[in-house]
Amino acid sequence: MAIPGNFLSATTESVDPNMSGWVAKLNCVISLGSGGRNGDGVLAVKSSASGEMQARTVSSYVVTPFTEYEAFCDASGATVPERIGIRWLDASNAEISITWSMTTSSASASWHRIAVGGEAPGTAARAQVVVSSTPAAANVFSYYENFYFGYPIVTTGNKLGFNAEHGEIDATAWFNEVNCTIARSVPPVVWPVDWYLAGGHTIAMTATANGNASMRSNDRPDATPGVEYVAYCYLNPPTSGSTTWVELRFYDSGGSQIQATRSTLAAPGTGWYREYASAVAPAATVSCSIAAGIDSATAGQILRIDGAVVATAPVLRAGSVLPYADASFEQGVAGWTVVSGVATITRSTPWGAYAWDGAYAGTVTSSTATTSVIRSAKFALPSGAAGLSFRTEVYSNVSAGGFNLTRGIRWYDDSNADLGLTSGSSAAIPTPDWWLIGNTFTAPAGATQAAIEYTVTATTTSSVWRIDRAALWQSLPLTAVEGHDDTASITLTLRELTPGQYVTIYRVAEDGSRTLVRGTSGLINLQPITSDLMVVEDYEAPLGVEASYYIELRATLSAIPGFRASDGVTLTAGDENICWIKDPGQPQRNAQFIVVTPPAWKRAISQAAYRVRGRRNPVVLSDVRGGLEGDLVVLTRSDTEAAALHWLLDSGDVLLWQVAPGVHETDLYVTVGEIGLPRLIDQIDEDWRQWTLPLTQVDMPTTIGVAGTAGRTWQDVLSQFGTWQDVLDAYATWEDVLFDRRIGG
Repeated sequence: MAIPGNFLSATTESVDPNMSGWVAKLNCVISLGSGGRNGDGVLAVKSSASGEMQARTVSSYVVTPFTEYEAFCDASGATVPERIGIRWLDASNAEISITWSMTTSSASASWHRIAVGGEAPGTAARAQVVVSSTPAAANVFSYYENFYFGYPIVTTGNKLGFNAEHGEIDATAWFNEVNCTIARSVPPVVWPVDWYLAGGHTIAMTATANGNASMRSNDRPDATPGVEYVAYCYLNPPTSGSTTWVELRFYDSGGSQIQATRSTLAAPGTGWYREYASAVAPAATVSCSIAAGIDSATAGQILRIDGAVVATAPVLRAGSVLPYADASFEQGVAGWTVVSGVATITRSTPWGAYAWDGAYAGTVTSSTATTSVIRSAKFALPSGAAGLSFRTEVYSNVSAGGFNLTRGIRWYDDSNADLGLTSGSSAAIPTPDWWLIGNTFTAPAGATQAAIEYTVTATTTSSVWRIDRAALWQSLPLTAVEGHDDTASITLTLRELTPGQYVTIYRVAEDGSRTLVRGTSGLINLQPITSDLMVVEDYEAPLGVEASYYIELRATLSAIPGFRASDGVTLTAGDENICWIKDPGQPQRNAQFIVVTPPAWKRAISQAAYRVRGRRNPVVLSDVRGGLEGDLVVLTRSDTEAAALHWLLDSGDVLLWQVAPGVHETDLYVTVGEIGLPRLIDQIDEDWRQWTLPLTQVDMPTTIGVAGTAGRTWQDVLSQFGTWQDVLDAYATWEDVLFDRRIGG
């Protein structure tokens, strides 16, 4: 799969099926190697003599001065380390300079990431990607593949800038806070071929003397009181016994730190481990930051980090009232306690040993075969909770012994008075492996808060129960539909999905026929599920007739599907003299127009007639008859309507033409040829225009997704620019901001 946003062609990126995107630049011969991960092909660079050898892209790519860019690739070389650079060119293709990465700290035959970031010089017009190594002899090979060049790839929603997240430009985004120095290093780390949010340079903190050492980000993005945030990064501890940590910090308007929440890594070794810390921003919060460090460090010890993020905390189950810390156990047990009995509750150890989500799980241990009660903290419920159904769930794994479990919710009112426990019957916790355990209970009168409560009875001594991804939320329909006549669309909401499974969604017509529904990546057919909540906006639903949805869910691609079915919904057809013209990939362009004259359809056919001597009738050879062709004439009554139709037609995309059922036309996917838009009356001040749209019927597009950058926020935009003026200078329109289409990009 092509790397999103890559300026390079697919062939140049993957070096498949050939190396036509690359050329030798210095002291080398290049060839097509094999054994790659992004396709089999790799760029094999062989030295002609001792000394530095370089290869570069054949093509150069348009860049904008003073704009940040990133280049990376995966490298492999058993005898010599490598580096990667961005070669800046002026308008005449003369080299201005090369922004080089640091050289990998040691040679490695494993595929490891090398990367560089930099700002285009003021005179730069184009750029090329360059790779380099310096062998001590001729006939030494370095191998490269999985190339990227383009705008920096950053974590969606990250409040930190690119350089703070990745350190690909320099180390200035980090501050040596206590007993340390800060630099960058490039260890040869093996990352998955399709993981683009780590690798290349790492921030390396070296302890100056024995004792605690810490660093923090210089970035201090805005934060809002009462909002839950999460900070995380990859930690690479100097030893498995080192006490390393990540911390989420909040500051007031004067820059004083008012809260810090720490999460300590339980390292199983000296690899790379992602550690999370989360907290709700306290009153008076204005900004936030991330910090990392080592407790009781030895002088000279190095802590490396990569992929630093501060973002709004994720909700692990849509609608759940549990904060991330209480749901995930990533930094401890949060508000979970043992109310009675001999059991204990702790975070699992080490990192990665037990987890359904993240790298840790809550661990309930009972030393005797007795009963204990485990309870979460209490959390505020949605307003009007009394009489509503609420669901609890937890992912469960019995790793030793056995337990019987009674699940329940304990309710509280506004004054924290205990309103009692609603619970189910006792049952054995299933084994082995991970199981999802859930129940539904009704809130009593006066309930405004609730806590999850589990009564566990160990069936043997030394029994151990692991729990993760706990949730408590108002129970809502698993499948819901809602029609929107103003946009001629239907919203389909799917709840309580299982991430990691696969979903296929069909729209079902009145006659029972099924059509795949469009999502952000194209038609939703065996699409991986990434969240328990999925909202699909179907802008291609028919007008004036009932439509419903059939949903197939598969645990694996080859599994027999389960299914859901929605209720039916009918969009109001409206005036039969009005049509909708829609862009399936960019529904923000959709608009209604008055029909002056419907098409007088024709269906072309390719035929050849051969007249045989002595025969009356010719022999005719025909292809299949083509689809519909005809001119649709529509009216715009103002400059605003005319601008809307121009905007709709500007892209040249396949469009969907829809009309009310009473006009005896079917919904058609069409392309529009050359258009005419004369004034209705030949006067200079006339704003009504009559448009002739030559339509040609085409097939429904299958690969086009509903355009947009999923989850893209204003913070994502500003994190990549110094000021809002820089944002205005980089984009021609607000639509370009939404889709990250920069001027010159």
